[in-house]
Amino acid sequence: MTGSSPSPTRPLPVVQLRVPTDEDAHAWHAAFSDPDVMEFLGGPAELSAYQEITARQRLHDARHGFCLWTLLDEEGQVIGFTGAQPWPHAWGPAGEIEIGWRLGRDHWGKGYATAAATATVERVRAAGLPHVVAMIHARNERSVAVAEGLGMELAEELTTPSGRPVRCYRLSL
Repeated sequence: MTGSSPSPTRPLPVVQLRVPTDEDAHAWHAAFSDPDVMEFLGGPAELSAYQEITARQRLHDARHGFCLWTLLDEEGQVIGFTGAQPWPHAWGPAGEIEIGWRLGRDHWGKGYATAAATATVERVRAAGLPHVVAMIHARNERSVAVAEGLGMELAEELTTPSGRPVRCYRLSL
């Protein structure tokens, strides 16, 4: 997850969210092929991983009314994703709903991550969720800033099974 906090004098950019399409797998793959984007996520992934993720997100949306949505800028260009999904691992906040955001490198530092995360919180609140979590690599200062800007509070510090330090942030809705 990557992002930035807005300047107090700069309004958040307009973002659009949509359920991911088959074509979005290609756009996500291109946007996330930069090693900087994937620094805290194990490095760039193959196209097939994004094809599987977009298909899974369509199922999440149909079942839960939320998913990792494709994130579009003001012109309707795919710039990443944002959204919510059940935490998929046995370790960490098992059974919780995690929110997240990821942007292509060209879109960092412009307020898109905060706008995306804010839109996600509004949608999951409207869906009736009582709270959400965000799992963030401990050194990912940009995403930590987005989470804290949303009012999320550090709930727990963990180590992944692969040994990476992560922080679990929680937000009551």
